[in-house]
Amino acid sequence: MAGPDVFAPARLGPVMLRNRIVKAATFEGATPDALVSGRLIAFHRAVAEGGVGLSTVAYLAVSPEGRTHKEQIYLRPQALPGLQRLTDAVHQAGAAIAAQIGHAGPVANGRSNGSRAIAASAMPSPLSLQMIRAATVSDLARIRQAYAGGARLAMGAGFDVLEIHLGHGYLLSSFLSPNLNRRNDSYGGPLRARAAFPRDVVRAVREAVGGSVAVTAKVSMAEGTRKGFAINESIEFAGILEADGQLDALQLSAGSSLTNPMFLFRGDVPVREFADALPLPVRWGMRLFGGRFLRQYPFEEAFLLPMARRFRAELAMPLILLGGINRRATLDLAMAEGFEFVAMARALLREPDLVNRMRTESADGVCIHCNRCMPTIYSGTRCVELAR
Repeated sequence: MAGPDVFAPARLGPVMLRNRIVKAATFEGATPDALVSGRLIAFHRAVAEGGVGLSTVAYLAVSPEGRTHKEQIYLRPQALPGLQRLTDAVHQAGAAIAAQIGHAGPVANGRSNGSRAIAASAMPSPLSLQMIRAATVSDLARIRQAYAGGARLAMGAGFDVLEIHLGHGYLLSSFLSPNLNRRNDSYGGPLRARAAFPRDVVRAVREAVGGSVAVTAKVSMAEGTRKGFAINESIEFAGILEADGQLDALQLSAGSSLTNPMFLFRGDVPVREFADALPLPVRWGMRLFGGRFLRQYPFEEAFLLPMARRFRAELAMPLILLGGINRRATLDLAMAEGFEFVAMARALLREPDLVNRMRTESADGVCIHCNRCMPTIYSGTRCVELAR
């Protein structure tokens, strides 16, 4: 059964996109002063000129300790002029632009940020070799306000869409995960209690921006770890979000940056390249234990589709399919199966103009999923194959 034309204009909440293709959030490694750089603008202008309907900026932290490390943008008045230049550049190229907003939580490097990382529960940090402290109730109130303030600032900077990061082991998903959330207060235990803080944040963001911009969220359908957030609970959580009615769409991801990142990426595992890019002593740990941390999963086209079908069967809200989409036929398949949008990342890093060529030439992407782009986040995210 045919679905809508993936290249035709489509509405995402209050925003009209020129097509249904999203450049997914992938850290660009282009913010050396925690501010927008010319390289960051060029990065997103290239994929906008290449034909996407929506390009997503990753990752805008809502507070200083919410960064993964000190070179990441956090939402504050000093960042506003650069963000406005960025949104202007993407709009001039004909695309809409999204800001992925979030708090890294246990994925933050507290030593780099100069502030201890926080999570749902205390745990050791493999990044900073410090203890991550459990978030207090006053922390949660402060961070909820930071999300609202950051959302207002991003909206004022010209972003059309705000994507709330609810996955990948970041702060909000650390509350969702029974593996990371061992609290015995009202934020721990059964799913509805673990979901309370993420829901509060989603509501705070929506109340801050009203209906002026679209609000979406990225969720992990499964963490891919024993005792982690699994698909049955994730579907139940998605149903709760749908009933809350605060979101315009849900992007379906997987894995955890903290415990199982390759469950999202699939394909080759560049352990040596990662180790070479990391500072000591984390470099030694990656060389010794990287093979255990970066587990290998074979790459398959649209590898998250089997899990995403279960969400599509249970939900009426718009869904964004993510995960190894490289072929024109896969775009049409996603539409036929009832997904409203598709998101691409590595394929567009290799070929920023791929969407235009898919539309005019029915071309397929040439990304080989070697994943050697992943360690380049520390020096400017790029496809290393292009340098050959």
